[in-house]
Amino acid sequence: MSTAFDLEAIKVRQQGAWSSGNYAVVGVTLQIVGEQLAETCDINWDERVLDVAAGNGNATLAAARRGAAVTSSDYVDALLRQGAARAGAEGLKIRFEHADAEALPFADRSFDVVLSTFGVMFAPDHARSAGEIARVCRPGGRIGLANWTPEGFIGQMFKILGKHVPPAPGVQSPSLWGTESHLRKLFGEAIDSLAITRRMFNFRYRSPEHFVEFFRTWYGPVHKAFEALPPRGAAALHEDLLQLLRERNRSTASLVVPGEYLEVVAVRR
Repeated sequence: MSTAFDLEAIKVRQQGAWSSGNYAVVGVTLQIVGEQLAETCDINWDERVLDVAAGNGNATLAAARRGAAVTSSDYVDALLRQGAARAGAEGLKIRFEHADAEALPFADRSFDVVLSTFGVMFAPDHARSAGEIARVCRPGGRIGLANWTPEGFIGQMFKILGKHVPPAPGVQSPSLWGTESHLRKLFGEAIDSLAITRRMFNFRYRSPEHFVEFFRTWYGPVHKAFEALPPRGAAALHEDLLQLLRERNRSTASLVVPGEYLEVVAVRR
């Protein structure tokens, strides 16, 4: 079995995971990340912007609110429809297109800005998806990313998921996108500069139990992990997630867990 075939099979399974639950219910809570990234990328009116692995459109909407001509792409059609509904409610003109981050159906150098918030980092072939992002960005254009760090809350949550439901052998961790060394390796000579800021997003829920139930219901990777486990395994995963949440909670009244991510802006060579 070839590596390419393995990656393709993994991608199909991932697409199934992100299509399960309803990521949009979680995604809308992260809107502030898209707004911050759009500001950091200094998006201007009429600039051509592509949002890769856009989900239900947080960065998409942020860029469109700043007057950009935005194309929103994802490989889960239901999420694109939800993004389109959000855009329609605000009267924003946005192009929505089904697209695989590892094979973007756009011409070379066709965008001024390419964005991805917690999206492209989950594509299984890191080098290929990074190459596609660089390919469609014009020289002098900006690549803006928001990626969870390995040591941050979401990185640790995925580490727990991997302990209970091991990933396919040889697959690189998505959290590598949250490290400067990996980003420099991925983009290499394709970029002139790389600016990185560590930021926090606060997950706000009633309690650790509320968070687990919410993510178990709506967030595809967590939903699929619980679905794959027998009752005893699911109970163990539940307890490990609760322990992580209790350790990271900074509130005494409810649940407030800071989730570290890298805000990345690279300039295309």
